[in-house]
Amino acid sequence: MEKVKWVECPRDAWQGFSRPIPTEEKVAFLHRLLEAGFRHLDLTSFVSPKWVPQMADAEAVLAALPPPEGRTYLAIVANEKGLERALKAPNLTHVGYPFSLSETFQRKNTNRSIEDSWPLVAEMVRATEGRLGLVVYLSMAFGNPYGDPWSLEAVLEAIGRLRALGVREIALADTYGVAEASRIQEVLGEAVARFGPEGLGAHLHARPEGVLAKVEAVLGAGVRWLEGALAGVGGCPFAGDELVGNLPTEKVLPYLEEKGYATGIDLNALPELAGEAARLKLLYG
Repeated sequence: MEKVKWVECPRDAWQGFSRPIPTEEKVAFLHRLLEAGFRHLDLTSFVSPKWVPQMADAEAVLAALPPPEGRTYLAIVANEKGLERALKAPNLTHVGYPFSLSETFQRKNTNRSIEDSWPLVAEMVRATEGRLGLVVYLSMAFGNPYGDPWSLEAVLEAIGRLRALGVREIALADTYGVAEASRIQEVLGEAVARFGPEGLGAHLHARPEGVLAKVEAVLGAGVRWLEGALAGVGGCPFAGDELVGNLPTEKVLPYLEEKGYATGIDLNALPELAGEAARLKLLYG
């Protein structure tokens, strides 16, 4: 069976909650994910507690996890201070940088322009070499709602420039969950044709009825790295549509297995884990 890389994203699910989840509850949930066979976790971020109070315990959460031993523990960073914290953090294997192709969203999300983000990415490549993996998330890769310029060629140029800087892992993100499956397949297909499938992923948000069509678009383009969250929790707080969330793990993984792809994750554990993810949202969201 062909393997698919699935990144479970509790960080994306939790970051918008209105009340902090106790650290011990986060850790217990993450341990259950590891026990179920999840090997790639986007689990926290090193950002100012003023802006994302939910992630103030990033170091404590990482310290309470077992050594990665081949697994991926990723944290999002948005600036130099976050990178400094990440480089000192226990058990961390990867950092991720959110790089938007929309000028408006880049300033909203990181308080930094696109032009000012390029030197930061170059510094991240330098600082993480031999120490941590680096993932760049190209958000608004399939268009944006702000009227900012977008084109397929601009997406491909950004991927090429990141590759030239030494970024080996790039995930294209549909941040608002509004891209049609046809555009997702077109953009990813062209990216694969120009750069090959290695190191290319898709982080998509969707309404429930659009989930599987988007998964099919990713597979059809030749990409085998997808991301999501149990119970579909999370998504973009700016999207303005409560039904737009992360791809629901408990729906996507069985579908992938039915299509003949191997995920390495215990499907029998997914209903209970999805229930726990939904419970956390009910309590703290």
